Amino acid sequence: MKGGILLFIRSKNISTFLKDYPITASIIIIQSLLFFITFIPYLPHDFIFQYFAGVNLYIARGELWRLITPIFVHRNFSHLLWNSCSIILLGPFLENILGKWKFTFVYIGCGLFANIASYLFLPRTYIHVGASGAIFGLLGMYFMILIFSKGSLPAIYQKTILTVVLLSIVITFLQPGTNVVAHLFGLIIGVLLGWWLFNKKGLKPY
Repeated sequence: MKGGILLFIRSKNISTFLKDYPITASIIIIQSLLFFITFIPYLPHDFIFQYFAGVNLYIARGELWRLITPIFVHRNFSHLLWNSCSIILLGPFLENILGKWKFTFVYIGCGLFANIASYLFLPRTYIHVGASGAIFGLLGMYFMILIFSKGSLPAIYQKTILTVVLLSIVITFLQPGTNVVAHLFGLIIGVLLGWWLFNKKGLKPY
């Protein structure tokens, strides 16, 4: 398998990274562009947030694009940086084993269902942005890799996957202001998609 079995770690320069992992790179570029557009003179400061955030009340009124666009919108630079680092760490290995189209399907699908859950189970006044639902979907995929590897992964990678998944879940409940619904549903959808892809479709992690 191209790139070996290096989980989370990539020792590549930027040009090689862009070539080898175009979807992961595109996600980072899109969400970064949307964030920095807010600093363009003569545009309202909250332009992107106003039209692309997941506002449950507006979704109820038919603005269904808000079930997708919040995946790429972030509150502030630290929010963008944290999620971008998570995608850089988790994305390449999955994009490698799934291929770019399945990886895109998984990432967008997990983010979409996380936002649908936020719409269904949170108040109409609730507003949400960020890639966390999609990122937790990737964590769910990693968990299923752990299950389907049946112990053939090196112990260090097994422990790393399990630690990251469990720690992420714990932080979800401890960090104030976290969209717990999106995190948990993203994780669940990631697990289900992982089971479907690795089991039903005969796709193997390596």
